[in-house]
Order: sequence, then structure tokens, then C-alpha cells
Amino acid sequence: MTINFIDLFCGIGGFRIAAEQVFIHRAIPARCVFSSDIDPYARQTYQANFGDLPVGDITQIAAEDVPDHDLLFAGFPCQPFSIIGKGEGFADTRGTLFFDIARILAAKKPQAFVLENVKRLVGHDKGRTLTKINEILTDLGYFHEYRVLNALDYGLPQKRERIFIVGFRQPVSFQWPTKQAAYTPLSAILEPDVAAKHYASEKIRQKRLDAHTPAHTPSVWHENKSGNVSSYPYSCALRAGASYNYLLVNGERRLTPREMLRLQGFPDSYKIVVSDFQARKQAGNSVPVNVVRAVLESVILHLR
Repeated sequence: MTINFIDLFCGIGGFRIAAEQVFIHRAIPARCVFSSDIDPYARQTYQANFGDLPVGDITQIAAEDVPDHDLLFAGFPCQPFSIIGKGEGFADTRGTLFFDIARILAAKKPQAFVLENVKRLVGHDKGRTLTKINEILTDLGYFHEYRVLNALDYGLPQKRERIFIVGFRQPVSFQWPTKQAAYTPLSAILEPDVAAKHYASEKIRQKRLDAHTPAHTPSVWHENKSGNVSSYPYSCALRAGASYNYLLVNGERRLTPREMLRLQGFPDSYKIVVSDFQARKQAGNSVPVNVVRAVLESVILHLR
């Protein structure tokens, strides 16, 4: 049997890479039968790497026009729930995009789904937003549960906490993946030769050095909104809309697009076909491949 899956709010294909890795490893026939994203640059990157051009605005696609599928993936837009957004949740137009997932689940009734969003969704609006999501999924007939997972616990040197919601049409004994004991060191992520354009100005570099003495080398330095500087032997969460010098390697330079993709678990064979600005945005918006892969290893045990 071939497992058909769809990739909603697909971005640059983090879910798809993880799925293909899992299915190939387990010799399970599978194919992506539908993908969608509103961002034209993300669609360009997705097409260059998978050969499929995602359709655009999912709100304009009738649920009946989405192909039948067994498994639904959706890293639905996080801005309405993110700490760096306005936090308006369902009051924000983007927040209502969850309902597009719901209408497709209602029409197509796939065996299972995996959804991803920012950690803040758990407590947003005193928990009422997540409660509403849970109620809708239950009304649609899905047995589901959620957990906040950190990319740092699944082999990636990036502290990136995200909520994953997994659901099935039949009750199953789902087991969340166990944490890994170690993660890839930064030395294996960082490129040895980096173009001068990635280096911060001398003024910014000196400001960082005056404010902080690192305990690790190599390290990624992080400056928060209050101007406090800290450094770790891993990266803080990549952010699509972060300030230009939000993260600096050894307090000196910005991460390259390739390094950012590596921090998200993308293989070096992944093609970068857009500008540095768009590549940084795409990496910051993506799901961590390693975490998705770990979750899917548990999900596929319950697919028929």
C-alpha cells in the first residue's frame, strides 16, 4: 500500500524531507499528493528541491479539490500565537488558518495528522486557544494529543521548542519519541570559510565583546530585547523576522543560509535558490526536520 500525504503551509518542505527520510528508511511506498503555501519564494524553493510547485492560498482551495490522503502535515502559521507577534490568536486572520486544516480533515478524513506550532500556543489566551483547537479536533472524530518538543533533544544544536499535535481516526497507543543524549556539535554545522558580507560591523563586534565573555568556543551569541548578551554551544531559535544581528557566531558574524538550514536538519544537498534574505526567512520559518522525523517514526507504526 502506498501512503499518500499532503503538505499544508509547506514552507520549504521540512515535513516532506522528514517524511521521505522515514518512508525510505522503512521501505514504505509513499508520495506527496498535494502541497500548499502562500509565499511565492517558498514555493520557488520547494519546487527546486522536490519538483512540485505548491498551490498558493489554501483559503481559496475547496476541500473537495484536495486529493484523498492518508496523512496530513501542517506547520500552520505561528505569528498569531508567537511571542514576537501581537498574540491575537483567532482574532488574527492568520490564526483562522487552523480552520482550513479543520475543513480539509472534515472532508477527507485522513488516517492521521501531525500539526506544528510555537510553544506559546499552549498558554495563549490562558489556554483557551488550544482548548478550542482540541474541541474542534475531537468533534471531527480524532483522538489526539500534544507535546512541546525541543530540537536540542533530537540531535540539532538549536534550542527550538515547538508544540506538536498528533491525531488518529482510531484510538492508538501513541508513544512520543524519546530524547537523544547528545546533539551535533556546532563545529560540524559551521562553515570554515565565510564571505565578508556575513560579518557584523566592527562597532557591533566590539560592543558584543565589551558586554560578554563566552564560556564556549565555538558559540552562538544571542542578544535579547533588553540588550543582554549570552552565548551557548548551540543556537537559540532561528526567527524569520529577527533583527539582522540577533545571532552572531563567536560574537563576530551572522549565520550563513547553509548553516541555518543545517541547524534545522536540512541536508547539504538541499538547494538554495533565493536571496540570502529570503533564505534566512525560510530557514527561520521552517520546522526542525529531526524532530518531525522522530515524531513520524512513532506515527507510522499506527498507519494502516
